[in-house]
Amino acid sequence: MRIDPQEGADESCDAAIGATFPTIDSVADGLRSVGYHATRRLATAVFLALRMNRPLLLEGEPGVGKTELAKALAKMLRRSLVRLQCHDGIEQRQAVYEWNYAAQLLHIRAAEAAGEGGESESAVYDTRYLLRCPLLQALLTPAPGAILLIDEIDRADEPFEAFVLEYLGEYQVTIPELGTIRAEVSPITILTGNRTRDLGEAVKRRCLYQWLDHPDAQRELSIILEQVPNTSQALGEQIAAFARRLREGAADGDFHRVPGVAETVEWARALNVLGISELDPDIVAETAGVLFKDPDDLDALTPERAAGLLRASTAFEQ
Repeated sequence: MRIDPQEGADESCDAAIGATFPTIDSVADGLRSVGYHATRRLATAVFLALRMNRPLLLEGEPGVGKTELAKALAKMLRRSLVRLQCHDGIEQRQAVYEWNYAAQLLHIRAAEAAGEGGESESAVYDTRYLLRCPLLQALLTPAPGAILLIDEIDRADEPFEAFVLEYLGEYQVTIPELGTIRAEVSPITILTGNRTRDLGEAVKRRCLYQWLDHPDAQRELSIILEQVPNTSQALGEQIAAFARRLREGAADGDFHRVPGVAETVEWARALNVLGISELDPDIVAETAGVLFKDPDDLDALTPERAAGLLRASTAFEQ
């Protein structure tokens, strides 16, 4: 059995994307309109992924905005977001499909009771008994299509990588009992990884690639003010500059894991809840649990260390 796309579906969706986002700047502006501040390089990668109909592989440290880009694209393009969260030991059935064995068994018993036992064996492998998992959901999403997020693919093992090659290269999967299932509308596919291990070359070849760094202080300020509008300009500048100094400290070996953008945004929210308008060493130390998730990092960020970091971060880079 082969389930093919509707005739012309991909072409019409590609044309719609091209008409709405004809340039790299229009993609950057579109992402900014939904609260995602992309660099020119990242906007270029997204533009090419949209126009070339290619998966986009994003790698970088946790908290730099890889997953958030997929969410922003779903908002920008008004498509549903389908997420496949990878983990150690993930299996094909968790990614693509499972058979509803209970319903199949009921069908067989009903058919046998009606004297139709010979017919029941083939009838149970019907799409009505197919449980759609993320890859299959994305492939069968009607126009305008889906955004498929394959999150933290580096946590999966190599056999799983080999399995997704068919999807990444052809936007299709093969189900032995049914045959090949192709996309009705090719999903816009984002893969993310934290480089816990190197991905295979076969996966990389099928994707466009982008490495995401932590944002500079100015871009982080824009994100904070966008996500937490109650934050004052002055406090936002302090937060962004302090985050930059923390990351520089991590590079020097002072901290194990630095806060990402998600943590600095959450810190801004926490400071607003507390009614804080200006950072001081005691406030930084008391709220360090919003920024850090490691006990050694919490111990390292003493009021004295916070005071030094605040002094070093007073010259905010415009």
